[in-house]
Amino acid sequence: MEQMDAVGAMHLLFDSLAGVSFFAKTKQFELIFANHSFLERIGMQQEMDIVGKTDFELFPKAMADNFRKDDTWVVDHGKPKLQIIELFIHSDGLPDWYMTNKLPIFGRNKEVIGIMGTTQSYQSGKKFVRPYMQIEPAVEYIQAHFRRKVTIDEVARTVSLSARQLDRKFQETIKMSPRDFIMKLRVRAACQALTQSNDKIMDIALNLGFYDQSSFTLHFRKQMGTTPLKYRKHHQAAAD
Repeated sequence: MEQMDAVGAMHLLFDSLAGVSFFAKTKQFELIFANHSFLERIGMQQEMDIVGKTDFELFPKAMADNFRKDDTWVVDHGKPKLQIIELFIHSDGLPDWYMTNKLPIFGRNKEVIGIMGTTQSYQSGKKFVRPYMQIEPAVEYIQAHFRRKVTIDEVARTVSLSARQLDRKFQETIKMSPRDFIMKLRVRAACQALTQSNDKIMDIALNLGFYDQSSFTLHFRKQMGTTPLKYRKHHQAAAD
């Protein structure tokens, strides 16, 4: 094998990690490195297409706000932030759940000069989180029933816990409540319905367990930073 420089070796290493997206940013949160998996997930062909860009140029605002919040914490504290469960763009262009790890990059004088991290599908990464096994039946129950008005009490019974105990386990493991998890699954399913069907927004809302269109719009905007109608129009325009 021919000799390669350090950057070439990094590309080879991180491109060989199946299902793992790797990225690096400057202290100013500008991307400077990404492996093939990362580029594929955001629809880019070449690394030069993302170099110098921030998350706000590549992702929905609500998503970028969350990324920036964690990036800032890593830079300010000079410490890793691990097993972050968050929305990231899937290769089909829809938001999905991923597990992210972020670490500070230190310069010669031991000051933080950037951030590097990995992100992988939550479904493939969850097996590495031991506490997850305690709530896995509850998570699977929610995934199977989130489209209807599922109650937290019935979810808690799947793991023989009280609703309060279940809430605490969810907070400890995936950093959100069972109710928030249900809502995030509904919004993810709504994104798919908005881009892959011609169903009326009201029908999508009711089919996903929302009380009405107003409630649906409120929760959708909170997660995606835009309304369902604007989200649909944006993706329709991008497809034309």
